[in-house]
Amino acid sequence: MTRCQVPAVLIHQIEQELDKEEEEMMVFLCRDLAPDLATADLRELLVALNEREKLSFLGLSELLYRVKRFDLLRRILKTEKATVEANLARSLRIVPDYRVLMVEINENLEKEEVSSLVFLLRDYAPRMKMAKDKSFLALVIDLEKLNLVAPNQLDLIENCFQNIHRIDLIRKIQKYKHEAEPVHMSIQESGPVSHKVFDDQYRMQSQPLGICLIIDCIGNDTDVLEETFRSLGYDIHCHRYLNMNTMNQTLLEVARLQKHRNCDSFICILVSRGSPQSIFCTDHTFSGFPLERIKKYFTADSCPELLGKPKLFFIQSYIVPENEQEYTSLLEVDGNDEKIIANAKIPWKVTIPQVADIFWSQCKVDVSTLEKSPSSSSYYLRCLAELLRNPHKRKLSILDIHTELNRKVYEWNKTTDPSQQYSLLLQHTLRKKLFLSHT
Repeated sequence: MTRCQVPAVLIHQIEQELDKEEEEMMVFLCRDLAPDLATADLRELLVALNEREKLSFLGLSELLYRVKRFDLLRRILKTEKATVEANLARSLRIVPDYRVLMVEINENLEKEEVSSLVFLLRDYAPRMKMAKDKSFLALVIDLEKLNLVAPNQLDLIENCFQNIHRIDLIRKIQKYKHEAEPVHMSIQESGPVSHKVFDDQYRMQSQPLGICLIIDCIGNDTDVLEETFRSLGYDIHCHRYLNMNTMNQTLLEVARLQKHRNCDSFICILVSRGSPQSIFCTDHTFSGFPLERIKKYFTADSCPELLGKPKLFFIQSYIVPENEQEYTSLLEVDGNDEKIIANAKIPWKVTIPQVADIFWSQCKVDVSTLEKSPSSSSYYLRCLAELLRNPHKRKLSILDIHTELNRKVYEWNKTTDPSQQYSLLLQHTLRKKLFLSHT
């Protein structure tokens, strides 16, 4: 493609002729050409591309062709639709196939269908709940910012189209997937342009990698956990022997930290007596603080700075038999005026990771383990620390590390008394591979 500047008069004439929807499409089509100009209007964008020698006469012709302004091709650029198509057939193009696909889908969606998509995506991107007149292209940009959609990551949109019965659009996506060349690398919009990351991996480049909150109400594991996660590059926040109210306040304070904005992940480790679905902290007059509530402090509604970023929870629960649990009080939760009913009997269900980017590992063992050996550390947490401190094992993805952890716990259970066996549960909604090291 010839790299020559386009006369400013042509840019001006074209801009004057386009309506708002056409301008939005053209800006969307150019989005990958200037990632640093994501908020620029069409004129600013075209001028900048022109100055950077990224916009030629052929490129401008392609943009008009993509927004179907064939009249402007003839009148302003003095060229024909067939000529542009011939150039595109010879791969003389500036717009990636992915952007073209999204614009084509945008043109085939009714306003009501876009509203349905916004609703279906609430769990993944809660900030979009209040959006009423959002276009499909604006929705795609939001999803891209959250790392939920990318050129080689369209399953979420496909699932939504399945729900609104647009099989024709699913076929468009599948055709694109079949024909598109594989995209191996991309540049995170939120990070420095020089930092490249694999599309199928979470970005783990920030310093620190994130905040690691450790709440140890037993007191036997804090030191090794602190040393382990500090060596991985985390900012450690340690708390021992918290009661219910202090833990609630601690969770709120950590969730509200602005530092999350500049970090790529978050880790929360909890060690406490409890039931399968709650933890007791150091109190003996409560039935527990629901684990579901703890997770919600760090999902997008409460902590928007962690949107699209992996949130890992490691829970060691020392299970108190039900006949020894007390149900005598309520805990007020700051912020939502909600009450957690202390005597709520919630069955053990697979319900925790309800939104994207959650990794939830919970280990249960009978509280008698503590009674037999009050100062012993959790075998589950000890093995986790050993794996993460091993220079070879720590290079594995978190799912592979957890598989190793499963194996170790299983081997332990084969040699110990049934009452002292650990029960390990993993649930996750990770969308990419996650490595707990800088990538």
